[in-house]
Amino acid sequence: VQLQASGGGLAQAGGSLRLSCVVSGFTLDRYAIGWFRQAPGKERERVSCITGSGASTYYADSVKGRFMISSDNAKNTVFLQMNSLKPEDTAIYYCAQGDSTSDSRYEYDYWGQGTLVTVSS
Repeated sequence: VQLQASGGGLAQAGGSLRLSCVVSGFTLDRYAIGWFRQAPGKERERVSCITGSGASTYYADSVKGRFMISSDNAKNTVFLQMNSLKPEDTAIYYCAQGDSTSDSRYEYDYWGQGTLVTVSS
């Protein structure tokens, strides 16, 4: 099982970035995929999650209306479209595979390596 996150970079406040998580070793339709982030000195928090079917999505209150998660099961890829970025979105973003849509990091078994998002004011 592998997850490969990419798409991070430097953006200005109000700008956009799209993160990708390419998975291998399992089929997306059987697992939930969560996007988490961890800023320096802070706990890792779940930003968003999508079920294997793609039918249900979840968002942290801090990103609702700005971020959108989607999946392309044929390409084994989950995306996180981030719009109206704020400096407080600066963090390392990770994707992870889970058996459920829990918002606890401990319910996710496999993790990508992380991609850094930096938002300047």
